Amino acid sequence: MKTLITLCTYNERENLAELIPELLTIAESADLLVVDDNSPDGSGDLVAAFAIKNPRVHLLRRPGKQGLGTATMAAFEYGLQRNYDLLLNMDADFSHPPDVVPRLLQAATSTDVAVASRYVEGGGVLGWTFGRRMMSRLINIWARTLLGLSVGDTSGSFRCYRTSLLRQVDWSKAVSEGYGIQEEILYRCRRAGGSMQEVPFFFDDRRHGVTKISLRESINAVRDILWVGFLRLFH
Repeated sequence: MKTLITLCTYNERENLAELIPELLTIAESADLLVVDDNSPDGSGDLVAAFAIKNPRVHLLRRPGKQGLGTATMAAFEYGLQRNYDLLLNMDADFSHPPDVVPRLLQAATSTDVAVASRYVEGGGVLGWTFGRRMMSRLINIWARTLLGLSVGDTSGSFRCYRTSLLRQVDWSKAVSEGYGIQEEILYRCRRAGGSMQEVPFFFDDRRHGVTKISLRESINAVRDILWVGFLRLFH
């Protein structure tokens, strides 16, 4: 199957320098797309240099920081326009281990959405404080309750989608511009009749740099999930 791995980035130059070669090796037949929001650290320039040397590497450079939600939608649009069969999205900071990629791709041969999950048997998180664990659990309970989702891990971005399912969704109706996009994607995929399977993995802290998730981003995600839940209830 024609496969595209997508990474949405902002200031991830150090991680990308190590991750891109690893992904090209571990997923030998996949192409790689980096959606970069004009990172001040030169992430886009680094990817452009990789692309010159390897035709499997592609860069979608955006003019500024516009939010994870719109970056993810841009990655979807890129993959659909170029007729990829599978689109695998992951973070660029090594919190999503590259060696899990083959398992996600394999799972996607028998399901519409393969979800890398921290919250099924065999999965988990490493190095988190009790507070961060509780916040993640509560967000997932919130999303499952409001959006009627059955998967245990609704808030992670590490997933592989069949593009045949993504084509059935009108993504112009997506309302989440930030981290709430992860839950909204699952909701809209489920509404389109997509099947889902969770693949256990261990989430680890990023290798380089600092997290982009702030209290404000978390509050916005909770708000976006509430709004999508409202739309589900009345529409």
